[in-house]
Amino acid sequence: MPIYVTRGRYSAESIKNLVAHPEDRLPAVRNLVEASGAKLLHFYVTLGRYDFLVITEAANAREASAFILAAAAAGGITDNETTEAFTAAEAKEVFAAAGKAAKKYKPPGK
Repeated sequence: MPIYVTRGRYSAESIKNLVAHPEDRLPAVRNLVEASGAKLLHFYVTLGRYDFLVITEAANAREASAFILAAAAAGGITDNETTEAFTAAEAKEVFAAAGKAAKKYKPPGK
């Protein structure tokens, strides 16, 4: 089943609330992910550009995106980015398919 990596930031209000009332967000994140039909594999709070990293397993991108859209709609998070992740074996298959397709591709002007 496909794996998706989602990064994002807490809104200023969410950070203010978490500082005033620290809480473990894992249960809330797990409930939201599962309500969208996906499976939570990992949840991390991170430093740097993004405040959190969520790794999920979902049947498709629509399912993987539903939970993050729900959280964004509630106003608690911003600047979200979700990407599909591939295992090394899956990436090898993708590169092999790209190599096959490249043989039939004619670049512009050539």
